[in-house]
Amino acid sequence: MQGISRRSFVSVAAAGLASLATMEEAEGARIYHTTDWQMSAFDDLLKSKYEIKQMWDITAIDDGSAFDHMGNALNGLHFGFGIPNEQIKIAAAIRGKATVMNFNDAMWEKYKIGELAKVDDPKTKKPALRNVFFASDAGNPPKYKSMDPNNDDSFEEDSSIEALQRRGMQLLACHMAVEAMAMMTIGKLKLTTSKDAMIDEFQKNLLPGVIVVPSMVSAIPMLQTKGHFSYIRM
Repeated sequence: MQGISRRSFVSVAAAGLASLATMEEAEGARIYHTTDWQMSAFDDLLKSKYEIKQMWDITAIDDGSAFDHMGNALNGLHFGFGIPNEQIKIAAAIRGKATVMNFNDAMWEKYKIGELAKVDDPKTKKPALRNVFFASDAGNPPKYKSMDPNNDDSFEEDSSIEALQRRGMQLLACHMAVEAMAMMTIGKLKLTTSKDAMIDEFQKNLLPGVIVVPSMVSAIPMLQTKGHFSYIRM
């Protein structure tokens, strides 16, 4: 990123991020074949046996509200409907502008994602240099102040990605959206990094446990028809 000022980065990258939701079929994007990706992990998800299976289609950051709703769904299904926790599976299908929520802290810091995505860190009150949606405030290993699920300091009220993963949530990333983000970054910032190198960097810096699918618009019907996941759009 040498030669790119902080101000110019934000102006050009924000413009690109605003159109990312329509870039999943980006010109020049490389199509994934069955041998190119971790198909077995996705196949295991499709074949998983649960009483309730939900897939959340997430295209907007929206202060991470989708994760709040997922926590509410888990609590309602378990406490309200009496479904055992081990019989509930939630998949977060993250794509479009929300793709950055799948990136680790290193990418958020290096590419100033908080500025371009207009996400502030609640601790610093400044544009986030870390993925503020991931880490639990309870720490790792977690230590919660209350065992009461109605208490804000309980495990059940923790809507961080880290906590939801402990409850079995599966993160999914769209390869086409990641590739579009890589090409946008190279083009807008006039980087000398090759497209393949940038894509590789992004996909090596996804959050732990993320399954990358060829395209989310192809994975969603697979989850619905083959995996019998119900669909919720955020």
